[in-house]
Amino acid sequence: MADGVEDTSGGAAHADADRVESIRRARKVYGFIVDLPYYIVLAVIAVAALLVLIDRWRRGAFVFGAAMLLGAVFRAFLPANRTGLLQVRSRAFDISAMAVLGGSVLWLATSIDSLGTA
Repeated sequence: MADGVEDTSGGAAHADADRVESIRRARKVYGFIVDLPYYIVLAVIAVAALLVLIDRWRRGAFVFGAAMLLGAVFRAFLPANRTGLLQVRSRAFDISAMAVLGGSVLWLATSIDSLGTA
């Protein structure tokens, strides 16, 4: 300014913008970390789908069943604010639904004979 007094409002606005950007990045990281168990289960399901697509359906079914059991374990032992999208209904319902589905698929994958074998 003309009197030799410096205008610090520009610096404060820049510091506020940096702080806001830092908070946005922290929220994105926190959101990713909260949903990490879901992403792990989703990645295992993607591996199962890939196995089915390359004609290894029994292995794919086994991996899919294991993914459901992994989801049930995550839901059982992680707090509700860390389970992300694995939390759909109550804890008991989520655990029992994923465990029953995973166990059933594992049982089917191991009990059915492969085609073309004697």
